[in-house]
Amino acid sequence: MARTLAFDSTAVIKKARSLFWAKGFEAASIPELEAATGLSRSSIYNSFGSKRGLFDAAVQSYLNEIVRPRLQPLTTENVDSDALIEYFDGLISIFSQPDALPTSNGCMLINTASSPLSTDSHVSAVVQAYREELESAFSRGIQAFRGDLDSAVQQRLASTVTGLVVAAFALVRIAPEQARTLLEDAKALVISEP
Repeated sequence: MARTLAFDSTAVIKKARSLFWAKGFEAASIPELEAATGLSRSSIYNSFGSKRGLFDAAVQSYLNEIVRPRLQPLTTENVDSDALIEYFDGLISIFSQPDALPTSNGCMLINTASSPLSTDSHVSAVVQAYREELESAFSRGIQAFRGDLDSAVQQRLASTVTGLVVAAFALVRIAPEQARTLLEDAKALVISEP
C-alpha cells in the first residue's frame, strides 16, 4: 500500500521558489532543495518527478502569486486610467528597497531567460508567454491612460515599455539605480508620447 505524502505542497513549492529565485535552476542543488523544503531527495522526485518538475511548479507559483497580483489592476475589465503609472511607481518603490526580493533577486523568469535552461523549448515558451502577458497588461494600461493615441502608436509604446521593464528586471540585482531609471523612462514615455 502506497504511503500518503504528509507535507504541504504549496509551502514546499514556495520554499523551493525562494531558492530557485535567488540562485537559479542550475545553481540550486538537490541538497539545498532538501534543506529548504524539508523533503528528502526521494520525496522531491516522488512528488515532483525531478528537480525540473519542482522548478516548473515554482515558476507557476511565481507567476500566480508574485507577477499576476501586481498586474491585476492592468488586467481587470475596466482598467483605471492611472493603473500603469501606479504599476511603475510601485515597482520603482520596490526597487528602492535593497532587501525586497524583486530588488535582490530580480525577476525569476528574466533570470531564467539568460540561463542555460532557456534553451529548453518548454521554458522558452513560458518565458515568451510571460513577456506577452506583460505587454498585454501594459497595452491595456496605455489604452486606459492614453486613449488619445492611435492604436498603432499605443502598441509600439506597449512594446517599448515592455522592453524597458524587462531590462530593469535584468539589471536590478547589479544596478538598482539604473533599473529605477529605466522604469522612470518607461513612465515618462507613457506620459509624454505625443
